[in-house]
Amino acid sequence: MMTEIALNVLDVAENSVRADASYIEIDIAADTKKDVLEIIVRDNGCGMSKEQVKRVTDPFYTTRTTRKVGLGIPFFKQAAESTGGSFKIESRENEGTCVKAVFGLSHIDRMPLGDINSTIYTLVVFNEAIDFHYRYSYDGREFVFDTKQMKQILGDLSFQNAEVSQFIRDYLDTNKAEVDGGQTL
Repeated sequence: MMTEIALNVLDVAENSVRADASYIEIDIAADTKKDVLEIIVRDNGCGMSKEQVKRVTDPFYTTRTTRKVGLGIPFFKQAAESTGGSFKIESRENEGTCVKAVFGLSHIDRMPLGDINSTIYTLVVFNEAIDFHYRYSYDGREFVFDTKQMKQILGDLSFQNAEVSQFIRDYLDTNKAEVDGGQTL
């Protein structure tokens, strides 16, 4: 099992990358009054057939040829449901996939969110051809990081340029801290 939710987000988003998505939305929303942490990863990749959607939570099913098991999605599902939450995958071939995990925020079995900023940073900087829309929300306060907007501003500058890369890191860290007041999820 993964030790933090951010690693599950990375795994699901990497599935989106492998599914040839050109656009990936990642939405993290914590609501302390409702005692809920909701994670949504949505893409416009190749999608899955109805049969694949039925089997994707089976740890002994994978579409990869490099290994015989696919544990990322089953562990993500188990992690959400073990907190009294829920897990859902919707997908349509040639349209994309949406993965939604809801966790009981204060549940003793909920693993920490972890370093979500590093996850988003890694996805964005090392997958420049893909547009990412990231929203982080905590008790109604939120910030959005959209690579389409950044690309318009930067022109031909790469996200891997040292100054741009550092700006992305600082932007994520500063805005998350402003939204959640430095709370550890």
